[in-house]
Amino acid sequence: MNAVLDFIQNQILAMHWLNTLVGRLLEALGLDLANRWVGSLQFFFFDTVKIFILLCTLIFIISYIQSFFPPERAKRTLSRFHGIWANTAAALLGTVTPFCSCSSIPLFIGFTGAGLPVGVTFSFLISSPMVDLGSLVVISSIFGAKIAGLYVLCGLVIAVLGGLLIEKLHMERYLEDIVVKTRLADVAEQKLTVRERVSFAASAMAETFKKVFPYVLAGVAIGAVIHNWIPEEWVVAVLGSKNPFGVVLATLTGVPMYADIFGTIPVAEALFDKGARLGSVIAFMMAVTTLSLPSLMMLRRAVKPKLLALFTVICTVGIIVIGYLFNALQGVL
Repeated sequence: MNAVLDFIQNQILAMHWLNTLVGRLLEALGLDLANRWVGSLQFFFFDTVKIFILLCTLIFIISYIQSFFPPERAKRTLSRFHGIWANTAAALLGTVTPFCSCSSIPLFIGFTGAGLPVGVTFSFLISSPMVDLGSLVVISSIFGAKIAGLYVLCGLVIAVLGGLLIEKLHMERYLEDIVVKTRLADVAEQKLTVRERVSFAASAMAETFKKVFPYVLAGVAIGAVIHNWIPEEWVVAVLGSKNPFGVVLATLTGVPMYADIFGTIPVAEALFDKGARLGSVIAFMMAVTTLSLPSLMMLRRAVKPKLLALFTVICTVGIIVIGYLFNALQGVL
């Protein structure tokens, strides 16, 4: 059983065979893998191909699943739950929705305008970019299944607790008019055939691929630079165990950036390989995918400053706490 799990982790998820193949191709061209430039090329080509294979496969599967949950049906499903169960259902629904916060905000507006409690919709908004099914598989390919599972669990906890807090504080008065006046169209739900669902999934895959393509390339390029050109002692000094503020710095560094999990993974992988603490890497990934400035600017159109500030504080504090938790468990995971 262990041999099977190792094969799945190393050869299917991590694709070590692909890294070996890229290295042999570069050597066949007469290039020295010990050279920094060649090492950067190997990292770039390997990670780009690996991420795009995972990207296309996961988007297709998740989009196929998503075809069963149009917005109106999702709203009806969430309406059946109350209290913490409603927040939990919303957070879980976020795992099968788009990969970045900017594409989750229109759904958040629709759900809130349809009459769902604001705390429930914020649970959805937090979980959607942070803990989608894609993150589970992609993080497993780099850090292993245990770390990926804990990552998703922690993200769901932030989403549920954050939504509950917003609900308890009665923050619905801080919604902008665009949200209050928005209504989901109550149309008859279509029963799609398998062929139509496959077509929907293929179209969603192509559309998402176009959106994230430049961010993946940028992320892999940055990762290649970190992996082969940034001295290890620099990374260790800033994000290593000797810096008690490494998690905080990683979180604050991630906020100005904009990427989804696929563009963030190469940077996180390179930082981890250079000696960054696991918690700092996890905090960086969560901050980039959840609290990017573009998504906060878009969310500002839907909520007033006080609610936006509360959302930002909840996510930031939650990410920092989770980062230190991962640091404490690094030797165990």
